[in-house]
Amino acid sequence: MNRSALRAPMRRRRTLVAGGAGFLGSHLCDRLVDRGDEVLCVDDFSSGRQHNIAHLQRRMNFRSYHHDISRALPPRLQGPVDEVYNLACPASPPRYQRNPVQTARTNALGTLNLLELAQRHGARLFQASTSEVYGDPLEHPQSESCWGHVNPIGPRACYDEGKRFAETLCFDHHRQYGQAIKVARIFNTYGPRMQADDGRVVSNFIVQALCDEPITLYGNGLQTRSFCFVDDLIDGILALMASADDVSGPVNLGSPLECTVVDLAQRIITLTGSTSALQLQPLPLDSPQRRQPDIALARALLDWAPKVALDDGLSATIEYFQPCAATPP
Repeated sequence: MNRSALRAPMRRRRTLVAGGAGFLGSHLCDRLVDRGDEVLCVDDFSSGRQHNIAHLQRRMNFRSYHHDISRALPPRLQGPVDEVYNLACPASPPRYQRNPVQTARTNALGTLNLLELAQRHGARLFQASTSEVYGDPLEHPQSESCWGHVNPIGPRACYDEGKRFAETLCFDHHRQYGQAIKVARIFNTYGPRMQADDGRVVSNFIVQALCDEPITLYGNGLQTRSFCFVDDLIDGILALMASADDVSGPVNLGSPLECTVVDLAQRIITLTGSTSALQLQPLPLDSPQRRQPDIALARALLDWAPKVALDDGLSATIEYFQPCAATPP
């Protein structure tokens, strides 16, 4: 065989994950490292945790960097990349409301910085948007054509409007510069590596149930959510990033099975064998009453739908939280 005809070894795909030490980001890093990518995890650790990625630090194709993406990317992160995943921003209301200006900066300046990086290197960019762009929706279930019903000056607006603006930046970059984008609107996701004190309903209920404390329900408990296990969500993210060039989104990713908050609490009490009682508290301002994705587009374009049953996913999450319950943060 003519040696000159032999192909040079293919370069390993280089992938940057902003928010890679967070709940979703660390699970995504796991999958990307396992498939052989050179993974650059970037996180400011405002809500991400070192222990989420500690097991990856010994992998040769993984590196982590402490950096706030709302600030200019340092030279070590300016090198060529093939894929950029933007999952940087706390999704927990208590956390993103703690520093609302920084939340807005992350969604605006951080997204812009990553778009410009992707543009320079001809990389695809995945933008983790959210069901919160629908606000307290006027349509049910919510399809991607729904424009949303969001309070732009309320306490949740730094996140809701921040994510809406991030979508605007992505689509304007796509139209003006031809930037390849993949925008997903992520609905309530749960699973191992959620933080016990992050204020989201699944983690709150599980920790309270494991400690036999009253389970706090806001409002009358009849508001609904649709809960997607983290493994299913990561499958959806990867399927969207690998989709055809003309698929930009937005695409809803979440479980289409609607569940009342009180039903969720009762499931968790049963699965944990808890003696917890239910305790009603006032509903926070601008909290949506109903949330359920229409995932017809994800089924059609990505051949994706969640597979993990709610009780199975909750059982895996409860197992993760059992050591935490003995020594809550």
